[in-house]
Amino acid sequence: MEEKDVQRLLDMLYGMVDEAKGAAFSSDKCVINRDDALDLLDEIKGKLPLELKKAQELLHAREEFINAAKKEAERILHQAETDAKNIVSDSETLQVARQKSAEIIRRAEERSKELYAAANTYTEDALRRTEEAIQMALTEVQESRTRFRTASAEKLQEQRQKLNHQEEEEL
Repeated sequence: MEEKDVQRLLDMLYGMVDEAKGAAFSSDKCVINRDDALDLLDEIKGKLPLELKKAQELLHAREEFINAAKKEAERILHQAETDAKNIVSDSETLQVARQKSAEIIRRAEERSKELYAAANTYTEDALRRTEEAIQMALTEVQESRTRFRTASAEKLQEQRQKLNHQEEEEL
């Protein structure tokens, strides 16, 4: 509102000068009512400090706003840098974890192959020894059977001979 008052007073002063009668023998000079002009200038002078104060307050508020915006921008930038570092760190951590897991899987697969080969070797050896033991047992059973047949045949032969001998004696 004060700004409009100052503007109105300046417009009135401008109008006063514009409508003033030209001075004799000069195109760029004029005659105005000194008291009216001084009254207008006093009013303008009285209102200008308020206008200047408002302008200074606006400039100060603008400066504070700019400073606050700069601080907020710095804070956001710092936060973004921190977040970016964390993301990079997380990414690096994830990459290291993936490498470690790949290494663990590779070693587990190698160990699995080694254990599989060892298990096959052990099983093959155990089956060979079992086969040998069974073969030896079979051979022993066959030999025992042969001895049994021989012993049994001898015993039978003896019993027949005894029977034949007893029959001969009875006769």
